Amino acid sequence: MALLVALAGTPTLAEPAAVPDQPLASPAQEARAQALFEEVRCVVCQHESIADSPAGIAADMRRLVREEIASGSSDDAVRADLVRRWGDFILFKPPVNPATWLLWFGPMLAVLLLAGLFGWRALSRRQPETSAPLSLEEETELAELLAHGDVRPDTDANPPHDGRQAGSTIVPAPD
Repeated sequence: MALLVALAGTPTLAEPAAVPDQPLASPAQEARAQALFEEVRCVVCQHESIADSPAGIAADMRRLVREEIASGSSDDAVRADLVRRWGDFILFKPPVNPATWLLWFGPMLAVLLLAGLFGWRALSRRQPETSAPLSLEEETELAELLAHGDVRPDTDANPPHDGRQAGSTIVPAPD
């Protein structure tokens, strides 16, 4: 028990503290570095830029960016190096290329697909279903069934307005 208490108090699993950032000597280069920090995603925090992340890997990434800028690399070269190491995911605004088309255009395609689906469904519900009129043979068969009492008329149905009796589908012959 005492061993567990002793182990719980030791920081064996904690991440080591990050080395404090050392800004570049040139204010112009430091401004470039700060701008790049905002564009690069922390691989640990994923929702934060390396400028805002307290993770140790973010501090290492900031140091790497500063080293590359100090050595004379352009911003595009620094971005390309970061993408080479961690992939397009590392940039908050990844480039538009075939590998990222789904990321860029997928949401728009999903919206268009859903709009088309809802539109099709609305139009299909709007069109009334039509049934073909009964043939002379079917009308005769139905009249026989109703005359013999084999089919009970629906007493809850409203009477039709064309002179038929409730439950009947046969139009009476004109007088």
